[in-house]
Amino acid sequence: MTMTPMTFDLIVLGSGPGGYAAAFRAADLGLKVAMIERHPVIGGVCLNVGCIPSKALLHVAGKIRMADEDAHGVTYAKPQIDLEAIRHHRQSTVDTLTGNLALMAKGRQVEIFHGEGHFLSANRIQVTQHNETQHLEFKHAIIAVGSRAIRLPFVPYDDPRILDATSALQLERIPKHMLVLGGGIIGLEMATVYQALGAQITVAELGDQIMTGADKDLVRVFEQSNKDRMTFLTKTQVTDIQATPESLVVQLKDQEGERQLEVDAVLVAVGRSPNGKKAGIADIGVKIDDRGFVITDEQCRTSVPNIFAIGDVTHGPMLAHKASHQGHIAAEVIAGQKVDFQPLAIPSIAYTFPEVAWVGLTETAAKAQNIAVKSAVFPWSASGRAIASGITKGKTKLIYDEASERVLGAGIVGAHAGELLGEMTLAIEFGATLEDIALTIHAHPSLHESVGLAAELGAGTITDLPNKQAVKRQSI
Repeated sequence: MTMTPMTFDLIVLGSGPGGYAAAFRAADLGLKVAMIERHPVIGGVCLNVGCIPSKALLHVAGKIRMADEDAHGVTYAKPQIDLEAIRHHRQSTVDTLTGNLALMAKGRQVEIFHGEGHFLSANRIQVTQHNETQHLEFKHAIIAVGSRAIRLPFVPYDDPRILDATSALQLERIPKHMLVLGGGIIGLEMATVYQALGAQITVAELGDQIMTGADKDLVRVFEQSNKDRMTFLTKTQVTDIQATPESLVVQLKDQEGERQLEVDAVLVAVGRSPNGKKAGIADIGVKIDDRGFVITDEQCRTSVPNIFAIGDVTHGPMLAHKASHQGHIAAEVIAGQKVDFQPLAIPSIAYTFPEVAWVGLTETAAKAQNIAVKSAVFPWSASGRAIASGITKGKTKLIYDEASERVLGAGIVGAHAGELLGEMTLAIEFGATLEDIALTIHAHPSLHESVGLAAELGAGTITDLPNKQAVKRQSI
């Protein structure tokens, strides 16, 4: 006897930040929704093995780092590291959030199916778990299958000393010397954690700078702040890794030639690849590009009209907050609303020490696109709050259109930089000018005051720094 498949208004394949945001929004709009998740716990990479657990570990790393820094008259004892307690903090953070997600799914009557989802047609999908298969039918579907870590052919992944972003979070042991292969945000955040816990860190980046995407002047502050803690090798290619009983022997190639480096662990963090070629997506007519990205329009709709895609599997930055906003848009379009996904600015934050945060147009991108911009940079060495807090190694930068003085981008490096970025993101979305920000009263003394002071600097009204635009009084 064949059972009639269950039918839903919407099925969301994937339960990460984009997937659950879409499912919950659609349920709130009155749709009958199901969500398919291949892992036992919902929440996707971000909540389970990504953004959230890494931030829990970075919080611990920050506490350790505080003990190493000059406390202006206060001396701390050397921290005692309890890896088991740190792992417990990481996991309890994850469990709290995923548990809350499960409760919200239940409250919204979003049905969850655990297993591998595979499209059979534009209206039918199968879910397989433990050799048992169930078929589901749907009016609409949202593809939220995310991305996976890129694997390199020469890396001996079966060696436990080879780590990726997921296994590194487990903190099974702290190596004496760890090579981070890739100078992106993920690699640098985990480098920050392991360095605080006692590892010597070397970062090898193929490009000409670490933290690609951020302007070099911001990255330079980070590098200078960590020059005694980490070694940064740019324009450096790792061509081979050989595992020996004593160490991992890494072959490096740079402008000066080839050399070897012996380390105790290698963290491979060279980027992520979209999962668009999986789950039978292409088989049902959904167009994907050569790299595996699903092609969508401004409503997150794919080439198949009733199927949408969001998150890492679509073009654009692979960031959880991009995915969640796309999830809302897709759900609202399916529910009949006329909305589009057209952000002017998507913020990026490296939760390192110091933090590096940027949004909108960078100076590097403006130069590449021949856009005439100027920048106004306020140094934290002139910030009362930064001086009082001993965190003067930082800066706040506004990038604006040369003619209209409309703010097009911004960047901050320094303590809590990510928390200061929201105002600039909002300013870009609202089309604010330097004058708009300069005339907004910012609290004194505060770090966010540096945003207002940067605007005053660009507008020529600043009094907290020498004002080159000031009108000089003429003698009578």
